[in-house]
Amino acid sequence: MGLMRRFMLIVKAKMNALLGKAENPHEQLDYSYEKQLELLQQVRRGVVDVTTSKKRLELQAEKLEASVTKLDQQARAAMQAGREDLARTALERKQVVQGQLQGLDTQRQQLETEQAKLVAAEQKLTTKVETFRTQKETIKAQYSAAEAQVKINEAFTGISEEMADVGLAIQRAEDKTEQMQARSGALDELLESGALDDMTQTGDAIDRELAKIGAKSEVDNALEALKAELGTGSSPAGQTAALGDGGSPDGGAS
Repeated sequence: MGLMRRFMLIVKAKMNALLGKAENPHEQLDYSYEKQLELLQQVRRGVVDVTTSKKRLELQAEKLEASVTKLDQQARAAMQAGREDLARTALERKQVVQGQLQGLDTQRQQLETEQAKLVAAEQKLTTKVETFRTQKETIKAQYSAAEAQVKINEAFTGISEEMADVGLAIQRAEDKTEQMQARSGALDELLESGALDDMTQTGDAIDRELAKIGAKSEVDNALEALKAELGTGSSPAGQTAALGDGGSPDGGAS
Protein backbone atom coordinates (compact mmCIF):
# COMPACT_ATOMS: atom_id res chain seq x y z
CA MET A 1 0.00 0.00 0.00
CA GLY A 2 2.84 2.38 0.81
CA LEU A 3 4.46 1.80 -2.58
CA MET A 4 1.15 2.30 -4.37
CA ARG A 5 0.52 5.54 -2.47
CA ARG A 6 3.96 6.85 -3.44
CA PHE A 7 3.34 5.86 -7.04
CA MET A 8 0.03 7.73 -7.09
CA LEU A 9 1.65 10.80 -5.57
CA ILE A 10 4.33 10.74 -8.26
CA VAL A 11 1.73 10.36 -11.00
CA LYS A 12 -0.32 13.24 -9.61
CA ALA A 13 2.78 15.42 -9.36
CA LYS A 14 3.71 14.64 -12.95
CA MET A 15 0.18 15.33 -14.15
CA ASN A 16 0.08 18.63 -12.25
CA ALA A 17 3.37 19.63 -13.83
CA LEU A 18 2.10 18.76 -17.30
CA LEU A 19 -1.16 20.59 -16.71
CA GLY A 20 0.75 23.60 -15.41
CA LYS A 21 2.76 23.77 -18.61
CA ALA A 22 -0.33 23.27 -20.76
CA GLU A 23 -2.39 25.94 -18.99
CA ASN A 24 -2.85 29.11 -20.97
CA PRO A 25 -4.20 32.10 -18.99
CA HIS A 26 -5.65 33.58 -22.18
CA GLU A 27 -7.67 30.45 -22.91
CA GLN A 28 -8.78 30.06 -19.29
CA LEU A 29 -9.98 33.65 -19.06
CA ASP A 30 -11.80 33.44 -22.38
CA TYR A 31 -13.43 30.17 -21.34
CA SER A 32 -14.61 31.68 -18.03
CA TYR A 33 -15.98 34.68 -19.89
CA GLU A 34 -17.87 32.45 -22.32
CA LYS A 35 -19.39 30.50 -19.42
CA GLN A 36 -20.56 33.74 -17.80
CA LEU A 37 -22.09 34.85 -21.09
CA GLU A 38 -23.92 31.53 -21.34
CA LEU A 39 -25.29 32.00 -17.82
CA LEU A 40 -26.34 35.54 -18.68
CA GLN A 41 -28.14 34.29 -21.77
CA GLN A 42 -29.98 31.71 -19.66
CA VAL A 43 -31.12 34.40 -17.23
CA ARG A 44 -32.28 36.59 -20.09
CA ARG A 45 -34.21 33.69 -21.61
CA GLY A 46 -35.81 33.17 -18.20
CA VAL A 47 -36.90 36.81 -18.12
CA VAL A 48 -38.41 36.45 -21.59
CA ASP A 49 -40.21 33.23 -20.64
CA VAL A 50 -41.67 34.72 -17.46
CA THR A 51 -42.77 37.86 -19.26
CA THR A 52 -44.38 35.76 -21.99
CA SER A 53 -46.23 33.65 -19.41
CA LYS A 54 -47.45 36.76 -17.61
CA LYS A 55 -48.67 38.21 -20.89
CA ARG A 56 -50.62 35.05 -21.61
CA LEU A 57 -52.28 35.23 -18.18
CA GLU A 58 -53.22 38.84 -18.83
CA LEU A 59 -54.83 37.88 -22.15
CA GLN A 60 -56.75 35.07 -20.44
CA ALA A 61 -57.83 37.45 -17.71
CA GLU A 62 -59.14 39.90 -20.32
CA LYS A 63 -61.17 37.15 -21.92
CA LEU A 64 -62.59 36.06 -18.55
CA GLU A 65 -63.47 39.65 -17.65
CA ALA A 66 -65.30 39.96 -20.94
CA SER A 67 -67.09 36.70 -20.12
CA VAL A 68 -68.07 38.03 -16.69
CA THR A 69 -69.55 41.13 -18.30
CA LYS A 70 -71.44 39.07 -20.84
CA LEU A 71 -72.82 36.66 -18.21
CA ASP A 72 -73.97 39.59 -16.09
CA GLN A 73 -75.83 41.04 -19.07
CA GLN A 74 -77.37 37.64 -19.83
CA ALA A 75 -78.57 37.30 -16.23
CA ARG A 76 -80.24 40.74 -16.39
CA ALA A 77 -81.86 39.93 -19.73
CA ALA A 78 -83.19 36.61 -18.43
CA MET A 79 -84.73 38.28 -15.38
CA GLN A 80 -86.38 40.89 -17.57
CA ALA A 81 -87.80 38.09 -19.70
CA GLY A 82 -89.13 36.31 -16.63
CA ARG A 83 -86.61 33.45 -16.94
CA GLU A 84 -85.24 33.21 -13.47
CA ASP A 85 -83.75 29.81 -14.22
CA LEU A 86 -81.63 31.23 -17.05
CA ALA A 87 -80.63 34.12 -14.86
CA ARG A 88 -79.52 31.71 -12.14
CA THR A 89 -77.46 29.69 -14.65
CA ALA A 90 -75.77 32.85 -15.94
CA LEU A 91 -74.94 34.01 -12.42
CA GLU A 92 -73.52 30.59 -11.52
CA ARG A 93 -71.23 30.69 -14.56
CA LYS A 94 -70.30 34.24 -13.67
CA GLN A 95 -69.27 33.09 -10.19
CA VAL A 96 -67.06 30.32 -11.65
CA VAL A 97 -65.40 32.74 -14.06
CA GLN A 98 -64.76 35.22 -11.28
CA GLY A 99 -63.04 32.43 -9.33
CA GLN A 100 -60.85 31.73 -12.34
CA LEU A 101 -60.03 35.43 -12.54
CA GLN A 102 -58.88 35.42 -8.94
CA GLY A 103 -56.63 32.42 -9.62
CA LEU A 104 -55.16 34.07 -12.70
CA ASP A 105 -54.54 37.25 -10.74
CA THR A 106 -52.64 35.26 -8.07
CA GLN A 107 -50.54 33.58 -10.75
CA ARG A 108 -49.90 36.90 -12.42
CA GLN A 109 -48.66 38.43 -9.19
CA GLN A 110 -46.31 35.46 -8.67
CA LEU A 111 -44.98 35.84 -12.19
CA GLU A 112 -44.47 39.55 -11.65
CA THR A 113 -42.45 38.80 -8.50
CA GLU A 114 -40.39 36.19 -10.38
CA GLN A 115 -39.91 38.58 -13.28
CA ALA A 116 -38.64 41.31 -10.97
CA LYS A 117 -36.15 38.90 -9.40
CA LEU A 118 -34.88 37.72 -12.78
CA VAL A 119 -34.58 41.26 -14.09
CA ALA A 120 -32.57 42.28 -11.02
CA ALA A 121 -30.37 39.18 -11.37
CA GLU A 122 -29.89 39.88 -15.07
CA GLN A 123 -28.80 43.43 -14.37
CA LYS A 124 -26.36 42.37 -11.65
CA LEU A 125 -24.98 39.57 -13.80
CA THR A 126 -24.61 41.92 -16.78
CA THR A 127 -22.59 44.30 -14.64
CA LYS A 128 -20.48 41.42 -13.35
CA VAL A 129 -19.83 40.07 -16.84
CA GLU A 130 -18.83 43.48 -18.15
CA THR A 131 -16.51 43.98 -15.20
CA PHE A 132 -14.99 40.55 -15.72
CA ARG A 133 -14.51 41.26 -19.42
CA THR A 134 -12.54 44.41 -18.60
CA GLN A 135 -10.47 42.56 -16.01
CA LYS A 136 -9.94 39.69 -18.44
CA GLU A 137 -8.55 41.92 -21.15
CA THR A 138 -6.37 43.75 -18.65
CA ILE A 139 -4.97 40.51 -17.22
CA LYS A 140 -4.38 39.12 -20.71
CA ALA A 141 -2.48 42.27 -21.69
CA GLN A 142 -0.42 42.14 -18.51
CA TYR A 143 0.34 38.46 -19.00
CA SER A 144 1.38 39.01 -22.63
CA ALA A 145 3.68 41.85 -21.58
CA ALA A 146 5.20 39.78 -18.77
CA GLU A 147 5.62 36.79 -21.08
CA ALA A 148 7.37 38.94 -23.68
CA GLN A 149 9.63 40.44 -21.01
CA VAL A 150 10.54 36.99 -19.72
CA LYS A 151 11.47 35.84 -23.22
CA ILE A 152 13.57 38.95 -23.76
CA ASN A 153 15.36 38.45 -20.45
CA GLU A 154 15.92 34.78 -21.20
CA ALA A 155 17.34 35.69 -24.59
CA PHE A 156 19.75 38.16 -22.96
CA THR A 157 20.80 35.83 -20.17
CA GLY A 158 20.70 32.64 -22.26
CA ILE A 159 18.85 30.67 -19.58
CA SER A 160 15.92 29.62 -21.73
CA GLU A 161 15.77 26.09 -23.06
CA GLU A 162 16.19 27.25 -26.65
CA MET A 163 19.17 29.44 -25.85
CA ALA A 164 20.68 26.70 -23.71
CA ASP A 165 20.47 24.32 -26.66
CA VAL A 166 22.12 26.91 -28.88
CA GLY A 167 24.87 27.41 -26.32
CA LEU A 168 25.51 23.68 -26.09
CA ALA A 169 25.66 23.40 -29.89
CA ILE A 170 28.19 26.24 -30.05
CA GLN A 171 30.26 24.65 -27.32
CA ARG A 172 30.26 21.28 -29.09
CA ALA A 173 31.25 22.92 -32.37
CA GLU A 174 34.12 24.77 -30.68
CA ASP A 175 35.30 21.56 -28.99
CA LYS A 176 35.27 19.65 -32.27
CA THR A 177 37.10 22.47 -34.03
CA GLU A 178 39.83 22.50 -31.38
CA GLN A 179 40.14 18.71 -31.61
CA MET A 180 40.48 18.84 -35.40
CA GLN A 181 43.04 21.64 -35.21
CA ALA A 182 45.07 19.74 -32.63
CA ARG A 183 44.91 16.54 -34.69
CA SER A 184 45.97 18.38 -37.86
CA GLY A 185 48.90 20.00 -36.09
CA ALA A 186 50.01 16.68 -34.61
CA LEU A 187 49.89 14.96 -37.99
CA ASP A 188 51.88 17.75 -39.62
CA GLU A 189 54.51 17.53 -36.90
CA LEU A 190 54.77 13.74 -37.24
CA LEU A 191 55.05 13.92 -41.00
CA GLU A 192 57.78 16.57 -40.86
CA SER A 193 59.80 14.61 -38.30
CA GLY A 194 59.47 11.40 -40.27
CA ALA A 195 57.93 9.59 -37.35
CA LEU A 196 54.79 9.04 -39.40
CA ASP A 197 55.09 7.68 -42.91
CA ASP A 198 53.11 9.24 -45.72
CA MET A 199 50.84 6.40 -46.85
CA THR A 200 50.45 8.00 -50.30
CA GLN A 201 54.15 7.43 -51.08
CA THR A 202 55.85 4.11 -51.91
CA GLY A 203 58.91 2.71 -50.13
CA ASP A 204 60.18 3.40 -46.65
CA ALA A 205 61.81 6.53 -45.28
CA ILE A 206 65.39 5.51 -46.36
CA ASP A 207 64.25 4.87 -49.91
CA ARG A 208 62.59 8.25 -50.04
CA GLU A 209 65.73 9.99 -48.73
CA LEU A 210 67.92 8.19 -51.31
CA ALA A 211 65.43 9.17 -54.00
CA LYS A 212 65.71 12.79 -52.87
CA ILE A 213 69.55 12.59 -53.05
CA GLY A 214 69.41 10.99 -56.49
CA ALA A 215 67.00 13.60 -57.75
CA LYS A 216 69.28 16.35 -56.41
CA SER A 217 72.31 14.82 -58.14
CA GLU A 218 70.46 14.60 -61.43
CA VAL A 219 69.46 18.23 -61.13
CA ASP A 220 73.09 19.24 -60.35
CA ASN A 221 74.40 17.32 -63.35
CA ALA A 222 71.81 18.81 -65.65
CA LEU A 223 72.67 22.26 -64.36
CA GLU A 224 76.41 21.76 -65.00
CA ALA A 225 75.71 20.49 -68.50
CA LEU A 226 73.60 23.53 -69.21
CA LYS A 227 76.36 25.80 -67.95
CA ALA A 228 78.93 24.06 -70.12
CA GLU A 229 76.70 24.32 -73.17
CA LEU A 230 76.19 27.99 -72.69
CA GLY A 231 79.83 28.62 -71.77
CA THR A 232 78.92 30.23 -68.50
CA GLY A 233 80.21 27.58 -66.19
CA SER A 234 83.82 26.99 -67.57
CA SER A 235 86.89 28.23 -65.72
CA PRO A 236 89.65 30.42 -67.40
CA ALA A 237 91.93 27.38 -67.49
CA GLY A 238 89.32 25.51 -69.39
CA GLN A 239 89.03 28.32 -71.91
CA THR A 240 92.86 28.37 -72.47
CA ALA A 241 92.89 24.66 -73.08
CA ALA A 242 90.18 25.07 -75.64
CA LEU A 243 92.19 27.81 -77.45
CA GLY A 244 95.33 25.69 -77.42
CA ASP A 245 93.52 23.11 -79.46
CA GLY A 246 93.32 25.57 -82.38
CA GLY A 247 90.14 27.28 -81.57
CA SER A 248 89.60 30.95 -81.14
CA PRO A 249 87.37 32.68 -78.72
CA ASP A 250 84.95 33.52 -81.49
CA GLY A 251 85.26 30.07 -83.14
CA GLY A 252 87.52 31.17 -86.17
CA ALA A 253 91.15 30.09 -87.16
CA SER A 254 94.19 32.15 -86.05
